[in-house]
Amino acid sequence: MERFREPEPLPDNADAVARMKHRLKTAVGKAVYAIRKSTVEPAFGVIKAVMGFDRFSLRGCTAVSGEWDLACIAWNIKRLHVLSA
Repeated sequence: MERFREPEPLPDNADAVARMKHRLKTAVGKAVYAIRKSTVEPAFGVIKAVMGFDRFSLRGCTAVSGEWDLACIAWNIKRLHVLSA
């Protein structure tokens, strides 16, 4: 099949866009790009969806940072409780 074959060698004078297209057609490039599809931090989605934390109540960088810390502490305590049971 065409899509499983390695692409032709890249010419030496190829620009950056052509080099990237070529890299994504190789087996190694496909494998590296497939890793990017994985969910790295599901905790952010859980904090938003399950815990209902979808917006900040406070204003200002310091206050928001404290509010986020509190949400993360709550998430970690919840996880500790579930994992210890």
